[in-house]
Amino acid sequence: MLKIIGVTGGIGSGKSSVARILKDLGAAVIDADVLAKSVTSAGGKAFNELIGYFGNEIVGEDGELDRKKLAKAAFSDTEKLKMLNAITHKYIAEKIYDTVEILKGTGKWDTIVIDAPIPVEKGFKDLADEIWVVVADKEARIRRVMERSGYTYDEVAARIDSQMSDDEYLELADEVIRNDNSIEELEQAVVRLFLSKKQKWQQ
Repeated sequence: MLKIIGVTGGIGSGKSSVARILKDLGAAVIDADVLAKSVTSAGGKAFNELIGYFGNEIVGEDGELDRKKLAKAAFSDTEKLKMLNAITHKYIAEKIYDTVEILKGTGKWDTIVIDAPIPVEKGFKDLADEIWVVVADKEARIRRVMERSGYTYDEVAARIDSQMSDDEYLELADEVIRNDNSIEELEQAVVRLFLSKKQKWQQ
């Protein structure tokens, strides 16, 4: 029986690491961030809408979105962030639905993972049989994002503060995965949880 797991959590929590571990265990993974880049690239469905709202200053010299400028504009203002999400989410959801149908059609997978930072209603909560929330200490999250993105401490902290709180994520959770320690400990926790779930689903 096919199961769909929604994996979510705030920036720097490690949700994508959890999705990667599940992929290594044989699940098909749909990465909402990759789909977001697709719909916001030049020619993508959200591209012109974003420019219409945020202006030409978010376009780089190569004709593509300057994602750092867009992030700076959106995360500095609650209304602008809401508009960014309103413009992009409908197109991302559309791609998630299409991808789920394609994966189902192949018959190759018994588990599909949707890796998404924002647990939206359409294209995530309505598709997931279970929601797994990944949480981590705020300072650890800030450090991880700074190391991989080049953002400053204050930029990362502002982005975390603009997202849902841990409590809001936890309200949605069927399972909670804490990621405060090493990647090895995270792998062990995910493997244990996934194997116990598969055993239960096969009964």
